Amino acid sequence: MQRPPTAEDGIAEELAVVRPGLLTAYTAALPAARAAVLTRLWRGLTHDPLPWVAGRAEGRAGLVLRLADGRRLEGPRPDPYATDAYVTVVRLDGVAYEDPARLVTDLAVPHSTAFADELAHSTASLALSRAGQEGAGRGLPVRDWEWEQRVVDGHPFHPNCRARLGFSVAEQLAYGPEHRPVVELGLLPVPAGECLVTGVWPQRLREGGRVLVPVHPWQAAHVLKRSGEGVLAAHPLMALRTLALPDGPQVKTALSARLTSSVRDISLGSVAASAVLSDFGEAVAARTDGLLHITRTLGAVAAGSSDLAALLRESPEEYAGPGERVVPVAALAVTDLPRSPARLARLARLALTAGLRLLELGVALEAHGQNLLVVLSPDGDPVRLVYRDLADLRVSPARLARHGIAVPDVPDRMITDDASALRRKLFGSLVAGALAGTAGSGPALRAALEDAVRDLPRTGDLRALLDEPLPAKALTLMRLSPGTAGDQWAELPNPLQAGPG
Repeated sequence: MQRPPTAEDGIAEELAVVRPGLLTAYTAALPAARAAVLTRLWRGLTHDPLPWVAGRAEGRAGLVLRLADGRRLEGPRPDPYATDAYVTVVRLDGVAYEDPARLVTDLAVPHSTAFADELAHSTASLALSRAGQEGAGRGLPVRDWEWEQRVVDGHPFHPNCRARLGFSVAEQLAYGPEHRPVVELGLLPVPAGECLVTGVWPQRLREGGRVLVPVHPWQAAHVLKRSGEGVLAAHPLMALRTLALPDGPQVKTALSARLTSSVRDISLGSVAASAVLSDFGEAVAARTDGLLHITRTLGAVAAGSSDLAALLRESPEEYAGPGERVVPVAALAVTDLPRSPARLARLARLALTAGLRLLELGVALEAHGQNLLVVLSPDGDPVRLVYRDLADLRVSPARLARHGIAVPDVPDRMITDDASALRRKLFGSLVAGALAGTAGSGPALRAALEDAVRDLPRTGDLRALLDEPLPAKALTLMRLSPGTAGDQWAELPNPLQAGPG
């Protein structure tokens, strides 16, 4: 019986047409890409509160998951903070699986078919991303977008780290930052009276009585079905829909495609609140005594819907002094910069000091490795932090009131006084995300945190970080629960409570 074609086959066929020179490297990259996605999937299977996992127990060779239907799933002892692809095979009732998509297909749990498709695409796209690295720049990057192009594998813990459903191979090569393209954004003219504009929309993006809205070419082709007048050349960043203009500012475009977890848009509420939120972020960041800076939103526009909207914000490079570099935390683990436990501890100390101070004030950052950037001295030491993209903050009116800070006029979804929700937002993104992804293992993360927390004020938030399980988004559960809105959470072993090893 002939094997049905897979996502890996599909990308190979397209690649043979649009970039045949990458086909050999792509094929060679597939086994390691499967292991990378399988490692991320195993993290979710072993730690997410999946309703069809009845129990987890140590086995002779690793961990055994007992499924509700009586089957057994076995794999290595998990390190939820590991970033190396250490899982090459797991066994379902004794049958070995190296392909994460085939494993999920045969698990046959609710919604597994769609998730298996996403995993297959993630694996194939990851192999494509790795295949395109021959000839990539060596040494230290110069411009901000060059740092972001070094993050080839995407999210360090999400099984859909490179899923780009809806993108052809040609489009991945044309728009993915790891392929180092220059993207020509269309400029779609809209009568100013039909637009919601906040902040200062620049004159160069106006034409008479019309506003020129930057449009991603994928959005123009697949959603809007129309192109603009003129183009704006830009370099894609890790977020894919956010791009850096050569003269400094960054532009966040509408891109209605599912990438890792969800279809993200620029809502009308986000555009309306952007100037207020930018001023608020700048004001609270000033209370960190220079440890943290917020990139300002310069202007935002929406032309009737979230499908046609854009934000302009200043480049993080604005906060670099002479000889300094501003680097996304996600890029630290994949650059040529010298790394050491002391530098990791310094980064953790900076991030926790600033993050906990803002949390005490009433602001929880979503400080994952894409939003959080670090300013490095000429010698490579972390000295300050920069935070970008305020759309997913959480704000506590009660905490703000205790410190005499007015509650900003922001969307209701950002408002909560729930201490657990506020802590999940910060700890899940910063500790279980940015710092864990940089450390690369539980022992390395524990060492950095032990050093970082030693002299921090013993607030209730810090005690929760020290004593309670570490929250992390249950990324696998979320992909298997398409009818459940919002984030779902897992509890990871607290690295500060772990034994030696």
